[in-house]
Amino acid sequence: MDQAAAIVKEIADAIALYAEIWILIGLGIFYTVVTRGVQFRFFRHMWKVVFASRQGSQGGISSFQAFTISLAARVGVGNVFGVAAALIIGGPGAIFWMWIVALVGMATSFMESTLAQLFKVRNEDGTFRGGPAYYMWLGLRKRWFGSIFAIIAIVTCGFVITSVQSNAIAGSIMATMGTTEAQQGAHSAIIAVILFVFAAPIILGGIRSVARVTEWMAPIMAMVYVIIAFIILVMNIGQIPAILALIVKSAFTGGALGGGVGGGIFAALINGVQRGLFSNEAGQGTAPNAAATATVSHPVRQGLIQSLGVFVDTIIVCSATAIIILSAPKSVLSGTDPSQAASLTTVAVASQLGGWSTYLMLLIISVLAFSSIIAAYVYSDVNMSFVTTKPWASWLVRIVSVASVVLGAVVSLPLVWNAVDIAMAVMTITNLIAITLLWKWAAGALKDYSVSRRHDPRVVPVFMAKDNPYLPGELPTDVWDNIADQTISNADA
Repeated sequence: MDQAAAIVKEIADAIALYAEIWILIGLGIFYTVVTRGVQFRFFRHMWKVVFASRQGSQGGISSFQAFTISLAARVGVGNVFGVAAALIIGGPGAIFWMWIVALVGMATSFMESTLAQLFKVRNEDGTFRGGPAYYMWLGLRKRWFGSIFAIIAIVTCGFVITSVQSNAIAGSIMATMGTTEAQQGAHSAIIAVILFVFAAPIILGGIRSVARVTEWMAPIMAMVYVIIAFIILVMNIGQIPAILALIVKSAFTGGALGGGVGGGIFAALINGVQRGLFSNEAGQGTAPNAAATATVSHPVRQGLIQSLGVFVDTIIVCSATAIIILSAPKSVLSGTDPSQAASLTTVAVASQLGGWSTYLMLLIISVLAFSSIIAAYVYSDVNMSFVTTKPWASWLVRIVSVASVVLGAVVSLPLVWNAVDIAMAVMTITNLIAITLLWKWAAGALKDYSVSRRHDPRVVPVFMAKDNPYLPGELPTDVWDNIADQTISNADA
């Protein structure tokens, strides 16, 4: 099994190193150009849209709920473990490249989420579903293309990601408890039961149940984590200029973390880009599944909100982790190696706030991972509905997702951890092909939104697809034809 895991890891690293990273960066720059820097031009407006996005769902899933579902998936153990691993292997310079990837990825996220809204379809209960599989089908008129993506997403999100996140929770709990090898079996079984008790009612309750939970859980835990980082920042305020200078300098000169193995310029670039991409998920095709569920007045509004999610994930939360680690005493950083990535952030926090904070970090990590579990279920369910709308299929996804949560807590998953990199790389490349072929639709919707705001900035733009001069053609659905379905109260936009 260890040999198989090593082989899979080599394949995953090769795909990321020689294909995925450069495709994502290159196309991210392309999307930035064709949208005239949407992530910069509309940055202030994004925040206004988010704060006004809880209204207007007409009983469906609000724009804010869809945002928090995707935020729940983005802000997970990768923000804690992933950043630590990037620092250890790539050195402080890796954080700089994470920032660059996030800024470019905001445009990619805007494109895929706007397309998800444009090509979404209506459920029988009045809610919506959509995502890459749907815009591959309705936008490119290639259902087989969408089916391939959907099957990959069902397996990756409904089984692999849920198992990995569950495994992370179990590992963190047992590490904090000081579980010995002899106790591991019993402790993991107890944790599995606890996770089942929490996960089953939410997942079995369906997407609306998930939306209600993630609406408050993901933002609160992310905020608590940022508050911890802010406290540590204040405690070490004198070090901040030096930390920021170290991050930028190391990106171009190299430099190890403490006595660790990180340090090469190439290592900083590769690990910063790779960890950043997998943390914020821009281009992977997962967040659009949540974006499409929102009831909004204009597709671009959800695209802007999801773009902001990339900023929150990387520029705020990942940077918070970096500050926590880089401001820790040298004794914490000395001699670090990749095997310590899972505990480095917690140790760094405890070294400055005291031993009690170890339990607070355990709570934060557990909740972030749990929020990623239930968000991954949503992605799997949406893609299953593309393959078939039979009621049994939705229940199958729920049951498998819950079972995967239990399984992940009790087994060792080195092979699955490595396999998920390959699965996500395939998802990402498949999704980016579709986005690139459909970019004129998202750019046209953005033009429509911009013109509407220039005409009357006080009114929330309402999108009408029929005979829209900015679109490259007519949408193949009637979702955006009835203005009454899309009108929302005129919040300050």
